[in-house]
Amino acid sequence: MNYFVKGNPDLCIGCRTCMISCVIAHEGEKIFQMNPGEYVFNPKLDIVKTATITVPVQCKHCENPACMNVCPVKAIKIIGCAVVVTPDKCIGCKTCMIACPYGAINMIKSSDGKKQIDNSERMVANKCDLCVGREAGPACIQVCPTASLKLVTQEDVESAISSKRIAAAVSLYQVKD
Repeated sequence: MNYFVKGNPDLCIGCRTCMISCVIAHEGEKIFQMNPGEYVFNPKLDIVKTATITVPVQCKHCENPACMNVCPVKAIKIIGCAVVVTPDKCIGCKTCMIACPYGAINMIKSSDGKKQIDNSERMVANKCDLCVGREAGPACIQVCPTASLKLVTQEDVESAISSKRIAAAVSLYQVKD
């Protein structure tokens, strides 16, 4: 089972610390030595703020990912427990972005310096990769000041299902006086 990060809208304050930690996890601390105009801020998640809800939106790392299934060049793969984009293979067709039911994929300028045939910037898909390869796991979870983010694993899902089944059985078969 693929893992995913779940946000709790009751705890999220919309501070965007998760977005900053995401960029640092993928770009490194070099961004602190750069002038603001020298780098592009490309987090792999987004914060949705409305009058009634504030919560991060990011890839749910589907078991049968629509984004992966529609990618014509197979630039999206499952690595470990995460669905990951390989930017070098991405052709920027945006098909994955349209296919994602969560709106968790956006397009960013490629960091490889390559240009399109017309000399325009090469665009590639950008989405949460659960900080694959980062020993401490997703950076967003680690830095959230309100602990509104949680990594959901197979064990978490199995435990939740078991708890719900027990609660349902108890409520259905309780003897009433």
